[in-house]
This record gives sequence, C-alpha cells and structure tokens, in this order.
Amino acid sequence: MIVPAESRIGDLIEARSRSLDLVADLSDEQLMGPRLAIVNPLRWEIGHLAWFQEKWMLRRGGGRSVLERADELYDSAAVPHDRRWDLDLPSRHDTLAYMHRVLGLVRDRLDSGPAGDEDLYFLRLVTFHEDMHAEAFLYTRQTLSYPPPGLALAGKSPSGGGPWPGDAAVPGGTIMLGAEPDEPFVFDNEKWAHPVELKPFRIARAAVTNQEFAAFVEDRGYERREIWSEKGWAWRERSGARHPVYWTRGSEGRWLHRRFDRIVPLEPHFPVIHVSWYEAEAYCRWADRRLPTEAEWEAAAAGGEPGRRKRRYPWGDAPPGREQANLDGRALRCVPVDACPGGDGVFGCRQLIGNVWEWTAGDFEPYPGFVADPYKEYSKPWFGTHKVLRGGCWATRGRLLRNTWRNFYTPDRRDVFAGFRTCAR
Repeated sequence: MIVPAESRIGDLIEARSRSLDLVADLSDEQLMGPRLAIVNPLRWEIGHLAWFQEKWMLRRGGGRSVLERADELYDSAAVPHDRRWDLDLPSRHDTLAYMHRVLGLVRDRLDSGPAGDEDLYFLRLVTFHEDMHAEAFLYTRQTLSYPPPGLALAGKSPSGGGPWPGDAAVPGGTIMLGAEPDEPFVFDNEKWAHPVELKPFRIARAAVTNQEFAAFVEDRGYERREIWSEKGWAWRERSGARHPVYWTRGSEGRWLHRRFDRIVPLEPHFPVIHVSWYEAEAYCRWADRRLPTEAEWEAAAAGGEPGRRKRRYPWGDAPPGREQANLDGRALRCVPVDACPGGDGVFGCRQLIGNVWEWTAGDFEPYPGFVADPYKEYSKPWFGTHKVLRGGCWATRGRLLRNTWRNFYTPDRRDVFAGFRTCAR
C-alpha cells in the first residue's frame, strides 16, 4: 500500500512541537535535574528523541549519524540510566539543532516520494515514541516540582463533580484478548488476539476516588500488615509510605496534594493518582475487592454483542474527543470520575480511556506466539518484572490509544499517572 507522506508527517511535526513546548520554559539546570532512578535528564531525553527518529527513519540500513558520537550518547539500550547525567552531552543549543536537522532530513526523505508500508510503519513508530516521551516529560515535571507547562491545548476541563458509583455486570464467555491483524499499527506486546475464557464478573463503573482512598488511609491502611502482600509490605517499609506520595495534611487536618509546583486541596471525586501497584493491591484487600485481570479490563472496554468485532474504544470506533475522554494534556490534570459520559462503554463503565492509567492484576507477559518487532527493546526485556496498566491518562496522546493498548511499569512506581478500578470478589 502506498500512502502519501503528508498524511502522517503532520502527526510527527505536531509531536515534535509538543516535545519542545514541554521543555522550552525550563532553565539549563532544570533540563539536567537531579540524578533519580525514575526520571531521565531532560537534555538527554530530547536528544534521544532525535536519535531514535534518525535511527529508524534514516539509518535502518546502517550509516553514520549527522551528530558525532550520537550512538554513544543516546542509545537507551546501551547507555545505562545512571550514566546519563555524566555524559558529555551537546549543549542545549546544539541538541535543539540536532533535533531540527534530523526532522528536516526525515521530511526531505518523505517528500521525495510516496511512503510505502515500511516507511509508514517506522513513521508511526517514531511519532508514537515521541508521544510517549512527552507524557514522561510531564511526570518528570511533576516529580521534580517544576511548574505546569503552558501548553496551547490546555483549557477548560470536562465538567463533572460527583461520584459514579456501583459496579457494571460483564457476562462471561470467550473473549479475544489482544489486537486484530487489521489494525493499522500495534506494538508487539499486543499481538495477536487469542481466545480467553472469562467467568461473569462485576467491575467498578469508575476508578477509585481520592475520597475512597482517603478512607483507606484514615483506617490505618498503611500500618496494617495483614492487608499487604509480602512484597508489598517490604516496599512499604523501604519507602516509608504512609499515604500517596504527593499527599500532605493541611492545617485543619484536611488532605492536600501537590500538583506540579502547587499545593492544592485534594479533590474528593477525582480519581486517586500516583499510587503504586502495591498500594492498589492493599486497598483492594482492605475493601474486600480485587484488581481486574487484563482480560476482564479489555472485556469491559471492548465487549459487545457475541460474534461482533471488538470496539476499538469503549464507545465505538470513532477517535476520542473531549466528550469521550480526558486526554492530550488538555486539562493538565485529572477531572472528576463522572466527567466524559460520552465515553461510557457498553456495560456502563466510564473513563476506561483517559484520566488515569489503571493497574491490572497480572504480570506483563507475552501473548502466545510472541515475536519481537524491529524495536526489540520495547517489550521483551520487561516481561515478568512489570505490571500492566490499561487505558491511558490525562497526559496520554489520544492517537496512541485503543482498548488493546498495554502500558507497563514495575509495581513500586508511583510517579506515573496511575490509579486503578476494582472488581467484586
């Protein structure tokens, strides 16, 4: 299939503009930041974006980079994380010049003729890679208490303000877990749809709220060894966690939390965010609930009439807009769990896409017959050590997502924009 280059290069140009907007206001000192295991130095990270784009769009057959020592500096599979602060990185000016030059060369390549299947695949890959790093830039800014970025898309948030209580009943049967081959682009960990048998189950119509999680905290949830798994309790002891990472007590005993560089009152009907898988697991035991499996989450999101093709999104096949999901950094924060009613799934669950990533029960493992795609470091190194999250968050780009999308982090991570919903036992 031959596809005009301009039909996709626009997404890549917009993704690059977003990347630059997310670092433009930061000082040179902030672009390096402190040495932490959960973030990258942003000056390294923006250079890595150009390197990745150059590797897959311009150098697939070999050849030299337009930047001397680029492979030694920016290959994330070869450069250990804790060394990235010690590298002799190009200056901010030279890094931006590298990014600009590579993007220009990619445009020249695509302008030279229509893009075939191979170029189109890698064009999508580098665009989505840049989108994922844009989300990482936002949680890095949160982690480091930097101010919120001045994104042009940020504006009025979707309305809401109350709970969305109760469970949705999902029938049992055989579901096809994973992506179908007719999807225009999927990552290797989504391949391919395969049958999974499910018993009927009940899943919460909304993610767990701040108010609900505060009840767990107030009931000494972080002090009760019996509701934590062995690994979870070991994490809690190491971390010293007594409540979600950005929560603090106000002068009147009410909970506050930090959003970027500001301390604000805790919104009771917003989903709890920045909680680890271990915290979600302990909450579920306290509440006599459980986390959904991946198959249950996907059945709730994509289910429909038997024999019909799965929905691409909970509401159907149309791409997400403001009415369906809180995505793309438009609100620069979460919204209440009853917002975005246009995104309800067929069984009545709300916000399965957007607002917060949702932890699921199982480990990140390959589907049957897994074969790594050309970007071999994307999935395979992390099987068995990470947990799966579904659905995207307020910072995720809508063009990335679909019901089969699998994100993955280690169960201790609470810097990412993650929450959870529960199932009845």
